[in-house]
Amino acid sequence: MLKPAPRIGLVSLGCPKALVDSERIMTRLRAEGYELAPTSEGADAVIVNTCGFLDSAKAESLEAIGDALAENGKVIVTGCMGKDEKSIRTIHPKVLSVTGPHQYEAVINAVHDAVPPQHEPFVDLVPPEGIRLTPRHYAYLKISEGCNNRCTFCIIPSIRGDLVSRPMNRVLAEAEKLVKAGVRELMVISQDTSAYGVDTRYADVDWKGQTRKSNLLELTSALGDMGVWVRLHYVYPYPSVDHVIPLMAQGKILPYLDIPFQHASPRILKAMKRPANNGKVLDRIKAWRDICPELTIRSTFIVGFPGETEEDFEDMLEWLEQAQLDRVGCFKYEPVEGAVANALPDPVDEETKDERWARFMEHQRQISEQRMARKIGSLQQVIIDEVDEDGAIGRSTGDAPDIDGHVFLNGEVDLKAGDIVTARIEHADDYDLWGELVRS
Repeated sequence: MLKPAPRIGLVSLGCPKALVDSERIMTRLRAEGYELAPTSEGADAVIVNTCGFLDSAKAESLEAIGDALAENGKVIVTGCMGKDEKSIRTIHPKVLSVTGPHQYEAVINAVHDAVPPQHEPFVDLVPPEGIRLTPRHYAYLKISEGCNNRCTFCIIPSIRGDLVSRPMNRVLAEAEKLVKAGVRELMVISQDTSAYGVDTRYADVDWKGQTRKSNLLELTSALGDMGVWVRLHYVYPYPSVDHVIPLMAQGKILPYLDIPFQHASPRILKAMKRPANNGKVLDRIKAWRDICPELTIRSTFIVGFPGETEEDFEDMLEWLEQAQLDRVGCFKYEPVEGAVANALPDPVDEETKDERWARFMEHQRQISEQRMARKIGSLQQVIIDEVDEDGAIGRSTGDAPDIDGHVFLNGEVDLKAGDIVTARIEHADDYDLWGELVRS
């Protein structure tokens, strides 16, 4: 009689890129016979994949480690905060091991030490697409690691290193496996999606008997041939993006760009050392919309960056009015240990940060309300995320999961997650839509 398979708990914190790291770790462990435990209490050991970008994220990571220690006792720490092992062990000296991001082998070895594997070689434990932590109908597709930019508020390059693009044929092969497994939406992620292939000098690769350049256009074009939704995240407004807008207009990939502009004042952008942000960005946005009027642009901004004056803040509000972005998030500046921006003069006090954040969000809410109202009466493609007794909840092509809005189809209880349907929009609020299913 076989012994019960060892069970590993997982707490995955931070961004989608960290979630992909967690999926890779669990895929490897599953191949060795381990099972994923739904809770820390029922596990033989627990992996905590940490986030270390902001101090608040570090605090959340330390709390998660403490909870896992209290509930289980055998805790393996990895992820971005793992680069600062001393800080972790100072508070939680009983953790079994601490490693940095994408150090998969070290994590696996730590699991082996804590709970030896009991692999049964006659059982196929891993589906071809690997273990995923997202719903079955969508998946994140990581195309590179690291970043060549040196934004003064960010420590990602010191944690994850410079840009390293994954070979394009491997990215496409992974995407193909995901699609065969039932994924209907691929979300392309990285630290800097627009820079894909720069480090390889856009090397030639063979894909299905054709030679392709390893660049954003060739990659997205090939993904667009797979017959599923393709959504681009973490894009910078480089000229390389201009070339993919026609693919959106043609319907090959979704008309959606996630671009972290972060600010609009030239003086603050210079202090941030933000790439590809200049006076031509508004012209570029207009040109994109001329080619693809359905384009949705989402972004994030920072208020209260050191040295930000009221004039700088007003410049940002005016820029938002001109840019008419569809989806926008805003963060109050938070010092990050090791970031160059910490040494900048004239820090902004917390009360001013709070006041500017509230003004920013109200300003953008009004823009969003107007842009959403324009969709009333339109036909929208909707991918269904969940169905309950009240009806179906989905997203339009302009909505990414977890960060954007929803489309509610009340009364449609016969749909299922992953269905892609057409809806006529009947009502809108600041961020969400309500529609009626269009039946063929």
